Amino acid sequence: MHPIYERSTMKKIIFILFWCALIAAPSLAEDVVYLNTEQFRDRIFDYKTEREWVYKGDKPCVIDFYTTWCGPCKRLAPIMEELSQTYCDQVVFYKVDTERERELAYVFGISSIPQVLYIPVNGKPMLLKGLYPKEEIVRIIEEYLLVENKE
Repeated sequence: MHPIYERSTMKKIIFILFWCALIAAPSLAEDVVYLNTEQFRDRIFDYKTEREWVYKGDKPCVIDFYTTWCGPCKRLAPIMEELSQTYCDQVVFYKVDTERERELAYVFGISSIPQVLYIPVNGKPMLLKGLYPKEEIVRIIEEYLLVENKE
């Protein structure tokens, strides 16, 4: 066999193996998950049947209440996307469109946006109004949501 042919074939095999490895490798990072009211009741808290707050998840979560036309919400979205990648193994990030999920907006008293709900595995959730800088959101995640995991 000619050496040029062998080199060309070897490059093709390496290329195919590289792409197969990329496709087969599981993605470690998670994206922000969009929640509707039914999913909220299944995954987070069923406010229709429960009297006291009991979070259903096994990891802390962050829920971004937003609308598509809101300027501050649009500025918060890439921060939440980035943090969902950073904390993919520790925290679940959700988004709720308050115009589509009016029942959830009503239940949580969402009258202005953005509002972010921070939910630890144990304990009560914390709802904050407004656009916070990324550093402040990181501080809240580290000190409020992940504090139990550090002890």
